[in-house]
Amino acid sequence: MTALTKKEDSADMPSDTSSVITGRCYCGLITFYTSSKPQTVAYCHCTDCRRATGGPVSAFAAFSEGAIVFTPNEGKRITVNSGVTRTFCERCGSSLTGRYDYLPNQIYISLGVIDQADDLAPEMHGHEAQRLSWLHIVDDLTRSESTTRDMLVAKSGIP
Repeated sequence: MTALTKKEDSADMPSDTSSVITGRCYCGLITFYTSSKPQTVAYCHCTDCRRATGGPVSAFAAFSEGAIVFTPNEGKRITVNSGVTRTFCERCGSSLTGRYDYLPNQIYISLGVIDQADDLAPEMHGHEAQRLSWLHIVDDLTRSESTTRDMLVAKSGIP
């Protein structure tokens, strides 16, 4: 069995895969799945997310903490800024998840590693004030000059 087929062979995979969201890191060492829909999907223009993902803008899908199953694990954890923990594949470096103390019980998965990313359109922009001046995403989404914390909390139902 190769790392690229591990998710397909997982005994834990739900039998009804029509609503399953799957993904993997670049090298395929780490795979994940969930049968839950994201609580929200958002762009983030902050410097921190850009550095962590390597892109000019980041996009994430938020899920309940226990809704995602990783195989063999979630990857290497790193905390650079207080209150923010991210995970990466230790072998290929793919950015996988983000957890934020101010958004408890949620896990944010980088859209770039989700197989069904084309079906998960972002609903908002965060940290618009930090957007790169040459990057122009034309849409009608809500744009927050700084954090979208309040919007994310409202969408997730976190008290």
